[in-house]
Amino acid sequence: MGGTDATTSLLWSALGGPPGLEEGVSYRGSGAVLPARLPVRQLARAAVGVCSLAAAELLAARCGGAVRPVEVDEGAVATAFVSERHLRVDGRPMVPFAPLSGFWRTADGWVRTHANYPHHRRRLLAALDLARDAGAEDLGRALAALPARRVQESVYAAGGLAVAVADRPDPARPPVVERRPAPGTADRVPGPADLPAAGVRVLDLTRVIAGPVATRTLALLGADVLRVDPPGLPEDRDTHVDTAPGKRSALLDLGAPGDRAVFEDLLAAADVVVTGYRPGALDRYGLSPRDLAERRPGLVTASLCAWDRSGAFSGRRGFDSLVQAGTGIAAAEAGEDGAPGALPAQALDHGTGYLLAAAVLRALTDRAADGRGRDLRLSLAGTAGLLLHGIAPAPAPGGVHDPERWLTAADSPYGGLRYARPPIGYAGAPRDWASSPTRQGSDAPAWR
Repeated sequence: MGGTDATTSLLWSALGGPPGLEEGVSYRGSGAVLPARLPVRQLARAAVGVCSLAAAELLAARCGGAVRPVEVDEGAVATAFVSERHLRVDGRPMVPFAPLSGFWRTADGWVRTHANYPHHRRRLLAALDLARDAGAEDLGRALAALPARRVQESVYAAGGLAVAVADRPDPARPPVVERRPAPGTADRVPGPADLPAAGVRVLDLTRVIAGPVATRTLALLGADVLRVDPPGLPEDRDTHVDTAPGKRSALLDLGAPGDRAVFEDLLAAADVVVTGYRPGALDRYGLSPRDLAERRPGLVTASLCAWDRSGAFSGRRGFDSLVQAGTGIAAAEAGEDGAPGALPAQALDHGTGYLLAAAVLRALTDRAADGRGRDLRLSLAGTAGLLLHGIAPAPAPGGVHDPERWLTAADSPYGGLRYARPPIGYAGAPRDWASSPTRQGSDAPAWR
């Protein structure tokens, strides 16, 4: 069993945590989990470690007494970081990547495409003048004749997703967490409770993995999490099942006056708003952090994006796999044949998700002391920079990883589920979510 490490201290400091409190975090080894050239195991365990500590700190702030000790099991972390691979719905496994998503040779290198969603697939094919029913062989031939950067820019211009694979690590180090006080003070601060986030109301405007992992974690810890999606933009079903336990899901068209009025009523009683769209995408609805804080003093706003907000890709959409390609992670993990490689998990998504949840929990602790909200900003690129440049490699401890130990089952509206249990590890932490995922859009847009 190892004690706290430099990565834990670095992340706890980035979150604004009281110095020395991280000394109460320990880790239980489970062998060489999440094996990679880059220190994925250390990133993963530290992200869950500081999230667990932030939960214990908030519970102590609400109830009094000492902060409970934190012990994180690396086997639970490794299982949770590939939760989508362990998911079974009536025995059926999830298909993580569509046939047109992946690495492709180009005339001068490689690109990584993302075409899991139908609209992204259509735009990728349209950008390359391919038929809508084109397959992998057609796509491969088209890409092999073009330079990688040209593919990247033409696909993005068409609204699709492709990134030229960087041949070396990006030297940029975007911040892992940005924290700013927000104006005004809260009109309500939840009191003592059995769970750290009990009574906290969270509006969840996130999609895919990183943001939903964060809000899934807040739901585990007692928050009333309401995910709000626009009609006509369904989430991938299996991704929703994997990331929605403990939450509820509603549909609102923020451009329609009636739905907008409902949203404003929700906002008027919210404690936290978490967004996961590219920077500026929600501004036209008056949902920038500044606008939200002006309408709801004391609100904690947490925004997540793919790329460095000050970089060349700052306004672009992105996914974990694309950020791995564009930041040099794919090059660092390249195989002996020189083909780009990938991390053993969607580690940027999951790692950033736990860090985002930790940042929200720490902001709630600070708000309990001064009444003020916080503006929090994280990115997959920030986590990528930490993985590439901020963690010293270390040998894995002994032990054998048995994922089955960390899997459980439950019924749901989708059928029987097998899924990974949460890895949060403070003393007395919940071992499972209070409810199974509901169908997307099936819940009333109202607080409990």
